[in-house]
Amino acid sequence: MSERKVLNKYYPPDFDPSKIPKLKLPKDRQYVVRLMAPFNMRCKTCGEYIYKGKKFNARKETVQNELYLGLPIFRFYIKCTRCLAEITFKTDPENTDYAIELGATRNFQAEKLIEQEEIRFQKEREEEELNNPMKVLENRTKDSKLEMEVLENLQELKELNQRQANVDFESMLDRYRETEEEIKKRQEDEDEMEMSVMLAEAQKTKQLNDSDSDEDSHQAKQNPTCKINQTDILVEHLNTQNIKTSSDTRESSKTILNSRQRMSQLVRKRECSQNREDAKNNTEESQSKRAHYNKAANCGTASTHSPHGGSGRGSESNQTVPSKSGTSSLALLSTYSDSEESE
Repeated sequence: MSERKVLNKYYPPDFDPSKIPKLKLPKDRQYVVRLMAPFNMRCKTCGEYIYKGKKFNARKETVQNELYLGLPIFRFYIKCTRCLAEITFKTDPENTDYAIELGATRNFQAEKLIEQEEIRFQKEREEEELNNPMKVLENRTKDSKLEMEVLENLQELKELNQRQANVDFESMLDRYRETEEEIKKRQEDEDEMEMSVMLAEAQKTKQLNDSDSDEDSHQAKQNPTCKINQTDILVEHLNTQNIKTSSDTRESSKTILNSRQRMSQLVRKRECSQNREDAKNNTEESQSKRAHYNKAANCGTASTHSPHGGSGRGSESNQTVPSKSGTSSLALLSTYSDSEESE
């Protein structure tokens, strides 16, 4: 199968690479490179923190007249993400690191300085030991003392660990579990109590609402639409007026009771007057009926003295019969006695 991309190129037989002209580029030319910040730094102009690993489009150039064991040193230019100030740093092959030059300060520089001091102190010590054998003995005695102190500290730590080893951790865990279970049970009991209280309150409210509705329906059954008297309306009207105007004091209650008693007395008097009027009307009707029957009896006696004696009772009967429907027993007795006397 043929290749998808052909990388081999055709060179003619008369190809001469020396004839190709060479480009003359400056040695300090710059290239655009994509890189990440090699360490944490802070911008000097705006104070923005630039953390390690942040990506930048940087310009790269080779530093002129600076070499380390034949290795070139490169310089990089980046811009602050906030104020766009230029920051430069370069490679440090001697320490296998990067060195900041302009525009920013490196964070955590103290750790690096401490490491450098330790390295420098160790080198000086080695040089002294080479020239002075007594210094070697002093250094050895110091190292032995340090070792003895370290061993003592380790022994103390072991003793402390042995003391703690006597403790039964399983029993401690069991007690902890028991306490946790007790706490859970208490919480569950408290929750159940709260739920029972809430349910009892809800049932009480429901019972109160149901009782109120039952009382309303019972009152509606006991007090159906009945006939209302005018006097009752007046009494209710007066009572409502008195209740609205009165306060919650004892005097107001006394005035309401007195007004109710007065109204009840008025209603009774009116009923008595009505009864008296009915009795008067009944007496007047009975008197008129008696007068009517007396007139009829007189007419009957006159007819008995007339020459037509046989027709007297017949006329009597004819006159008295139509009036029996509206007469009482006393009136009939009076007519009967009148007829006997006439005979």
